[in-house]
Amino acid sequence: MVTPEQDPAGPRPTRVRIGVAFLIFAAVVVNYMDRSNLALVAPAMSQELGLSAVKMGLIFSAFGWAYAAAQLPGGWIVDRIAPRLLYPIMMGAWSLVTCAHVLARGFAGLFAVRLGVGAFEAPSYPTNNRIVTTWFPESERARATSFYISGQFVGVAFLTWASAHVEARLGWRGVFVLTGAVGLLFSGAWYLLYRDPPESTRVNRRELDQIRAGGGLPDRARPGSSPKVTGAQLRAILTTRNLWGVIIGHTAINATLWFFLTWFPTYLVKYRHMGLVQMGNWSTVPFAAAFVGALLSGYFSDRIVRRGGDVATARKIPIICGLLLSASIVGANYVESPRLAMLFMTLAFFGNGLASIGWTFVSALAPEGLLGLTGGIYNFMGYLAAIAVPIIIGFIVQNGRFEPALVFISAWALLGVLSFLFLVRDVERIKVPPG
Repeated sequence: MVTPEQDPAGPRPTRVRIGVAFLIFAAVVVNYMDRSNLALVAPAMSQELGLSAVKMGLIFSAFGWAYAAAQLPGGWIVDRIAPRLLYPIMMGAWSLVTCAHVLARGFAGLFAVRLGVGAFEAPSYPTNNRIVTTWFPESERARATSFYISGQFVGVAFLTWASAHVEARLGWRGVFVLTGAVGLLFSGAWYLLYRDPPESTRVNRRELDQIRAGGGLPDRARPGSSPKVTGAQLRAILTTRNLWGVIIGHTAINATLWFFLTWFPTYLVKYRHMGLVQMGNWSTVPFAAAFVGALLSGYFSDRIVRRGGDVATARKIPIICGLLLSASIVGANYVESPRLAMLFMTLAFFGNGLASIGWTFVSALAPEGLLGLTGGIYNFMGYLAAIAVPIIIGFIVQNGRFEPALVFISAWALLGVLSFLFLVRDVERIKVPPG
């Protein structure tokens, strides 16, 4: 807790929240290394274990089943356990399960371990959102959100390159050992480095006052500050039109994301006939573009807010533009050159990064004491795409044609555009009855 002795009168507030943003970014990098490792080794693994396209689609979807199912209990936990303790527990657990992939010998084993990874990762993004809402004012929240979300693209881009070389030398099991070990190490680092605003000895009162004045909720990080959830409160959240609009948009954004996290490497190897190392080198390009898109999204959105623009408009503009660019993925169906196909893939994933600041709506809409629960509902509904997309694509491509799968992804992106245009209006915090 900050005391007067720790807060001498000084001309400037501290900037501890900048370090917090970098810490969340690193956590997301680790998170997405463990989410995407299966897709990167899928071509070699499926051949060795004799897994069909339909079975691989089901295995890809297993993460989404557990991740979505655990969102509501996970969100409830996020409102009650401090991130300093919760993050290393869940990261250590999912990292151990990641290492356990090496023991899998077929469909059942792989499906089980992917369920485990999904279940233990479920509270991660509601936790990230809680941290950003308590540490950042509204005028900085899109940049903070887009920055940590950009970590998912960095994590996959680095892993795509590294795994191609690790797999070439140690086989596909070596990739799971590498990613699991990194997660175990970082879980200890998080516990040592992270503190909530009331417990931080490095933050001064001027920074906390700046966060409060800008719409941040640093005091909501205090233990015991989250009330019990009543049925009336849950109904108030679930009947909010704006929340449903951003949920549908989140699902559309995730449809493109989960194509890239599951079937994209297989598309390059089996349908564009790239070698393993060539795939690893080329496929980093769309992820690098998505990283740039995410950072630009937060920068321009917050700039509109700082200049007095409407918050809803500031958040919607980059998301709608990004979804329109994501729909361009269908253009890869009409070119023969692998390089031109990669151009469309890169443009689409740049758009996905541009559209990735949907969590800023959750920060703005969620009732003050129910940040985790609201984030859990949002992520539960949005991650239905992580279940459906891998399975549907598995059935679509079993006849050897990938073109309809890209039409499917493009259509999802256009649905997201319509949702943000016609359902999401003014953004204000959801009012719920007292607990």
